Amino acid sequence: MAQTVPPKQPDRPPKPQAAPLPAHAPGARAASSRATARRGHHGTNWPVLGVFLILAFGFVAEARAFLMPATLAMLLFFVFVPFRRMMARIGVGPPWSAGIVSLGLVLATLSLGYSLAGPIGSLIANSDRIGAQVEDRYAEIRERFRGLEHAAAKIDQLAQGGETEGDADQGAPDSAPADPVSALQRTPAPTTSATATVTNTPPGAPPQSVEVTVDSNPGPSAIQRMLTLGPEIISQIVFTLVLLYFLLASGDLMYLKIVQSFDSITDKRAAYLTLREIEDSLGRYLGSITLINVGLGVAIGLAMWAWGMPAPLLWAVAGFVLNYIPYIGAMAGTIGGVIVALLVFDDMTRPLLVGLTFLALTSLEGQFVTPQFVSRRLQLNEVVVFLTVALWAWLWSVLGMVVAVPTLVVLRVLCDHIPRLEKFGNFLAGEASPQFEDETEDEAREIVEAGEDAPEPQQAVVATAEVVVERVLADADVSADHDPDLHPRPQAVSSVRPAQ
Repeated sequence: MAQTVPPKQPDRPPKPQAAPLPAHAPGARAASSRATARRGHHGTNWPVLGVFLILAFGFVAEARAFLMPATLAMLLFFVFVPFRRMMARIGVGPPWSAGIVSLGLVLATLSLGYSLAGPIGSLIANSDRIGAQVEDRYAEIRERFRGLEHAAAKIDQLAQGGETEGDADQGAPDSAPADPVSALQRTPAPTTSATATVTNTPPGAPPQSVEVTVDSNPGPSAIQRMLTLGPEIISQIVFTLVLLYFLLASGDLMYLKIVQSFDSITDKRAAYLTLREIEDSLGRYLGSITLINVGLGVAIGLAMWAWGMPAPLLWAVAGFVLNYIPYIGAMAGTIGGVIVALLVFDDMTRPLLVGLTFLALTSLEGQFVTPQFVSRRLQLNEVVVFLTVALWAWLWSVLGMVVAVPTLVVLRVLCDHIPRLEKFGNFLAGEASPQFEDETEDEAREIVEAGEDAPEPQQAVVATAEVVVERVLADADVSADHDPDLHPRPQAVSSVRPAQ
């Protein structure tokens, strides 16, 4: 049987393809970045990413005893690598440089502890007298606000639809209530925890028996809790110093292993430059912040001494340490100063002035001093900083708040060197211009500025649409200039109306 062969179709000319824009064209980078974003949008598996984040946060919270000193040692390693490199240039080996750094940190810690031993020992020796003064002062302050407590209680009773205490006393008979259970309920609640058992009996039976058990165990005191945490804190400090010594004593081994994990020579060079920028950024940030905190601590100590506050040296150290914690440290120092001043001074004016002094010094440092000494490329988004400090405080408590901002600085540098994270790095940045080369920054700025000038949402729709039309026409002009036959210029839009 003969087979029928279909006639051969004539070859069609290939469809003309749009020629790529030259790299220097104004709209080329924006179009390339948008195409890359569209290609990468379909590859994100959000459920898997969510499960990974939940497990990661759980692991970081559970392994805090190991991760806290390890993270602190890594941050200190990047800070002291330039010192190790400088010592190597003058002929000092890495083990000796590591020993000098570790020994210097130990001596600095011991010196600080020795200087604080006197004030802390005095507080412990006079703890009984200070406790009695605190109780007396608390009772006095509470007595001043006794009228407010009674007024609040009466308002609560009126809101619940009941009688006030005075009306109830006037309408009540002089005789005691016949029901012993009611009498027990009218008895003021004890200050300590207690349990009571009441057994109801029929009329004519013997009196009811009431059994009361009072738990007088006050629990561990603050000093006992500090003594319990002492060995754990010391062990973590020792672990941090030992790990820091081995990291510095290994020379450039860590950098070498990280660079070797990349394949191409270009990636190896980019990885090494990223590590160098991390150490430069961390060194500049922590160095500047440390010098600023020293000056702030001295100013706070002198101010507390001028106000007559007890232990001004402790206040100086507290101001130095708390300023490593953005926002929360200043609030904690201000509230602590007001509380201690309320217990020390008899009037209410000086405690408020003490708190305002602490707040004024920290605000002056944060608004004027730090921006002058910290590079603009190290400034971060204030909202992101606050949320990061709160997150790390939830995960790692006080040390988490201290390492939150340095960790954010490292993340910012990494985002600047990883192409897929450039936009996230721009989100972390403060007022400084973005480091990546992308025209979408100009587009976003034009849209936001146009929308901010519009007082109503519908006007914002019109203003932002006009920006989009102008951008489209500008890109079309660039394409038409590049190849007029393949990219005809679209019709001009006479007016833009918001969608109803």
